[in-house]
Amino acid sequence: MKIICIGMNYADHVKELPSVWDGKERPIPQQPVFFIKPDTALLRNNDPFYIPDFTNDLQYECEVVVRINRLCKGIEERFAHRCYEEVGLGIDFTARDLQRRCKAEGLPWEIAKGFDHSAAVSPVFVPKSELPDIQRIRFSMDLNGERKQTGFTGDMIFSVDRIIAYVSRFVTLRIGDLIFTGTPVGVGQVHIGDRLTAEMEGRPMLDFDIK
Repeated sequence: MKIICIGMNYADHVKELPSVWDGKERPIPQQPVFFIKPDTALLRNNDPFYIPDFTNDLQYECEVVVRINRLCKGIEERFAHRCYEEVGLGIDFTARDLQRRCKAEGLPWEIAKGFDHSAAVSPVFVPKSELPDIQRIRFSMDLNGERKQTGFTGDMIFSVDRIIAYVSRFVTLRIGDLIFTGTPVGVGQVHIGDRLTAEMEGRPMLDFDIK
């Protein structure tokens, strides 16, 4: 399985990027922007996340995650809803200092995104039938009990179905693949001793410690 992550999919997050990346403004993307994490990036079952020794600026990004349930290649957007039946939450961890360095040198930045356990996923995925329309889901993330991110999928620049249609033009989606659909505004740093919790439509989804 693979983990596909969508970047810059909430306008307010795009606006905050200069302060967290390299000081340069980013235009609103005209097509979905995606990168891939390996399966070794998965962090499951609310296991603790251990900050790796190669970063001094480890940041969280809370995202709605859909799990692919069938083979999808070149799927049309109007059929993309058939490609997933369950929705969860995830944290896309980013070594922001490594990302800044790689971007400044014009290099790829997989080392800042694809490292081990950098993709935390909720222990439970919720059937679509138990949720509002995929583009009307509300979710949030707290750091040590303080609300840091609040998201509404209706604010996405690119809808979940548009993302699936676009990505499947280039990369075949297989059963079990996960799509992280982008983070809302409010990304920030975590430290040893922190606790991350997140909920979706009032359901507790994530609750784990940073060590």
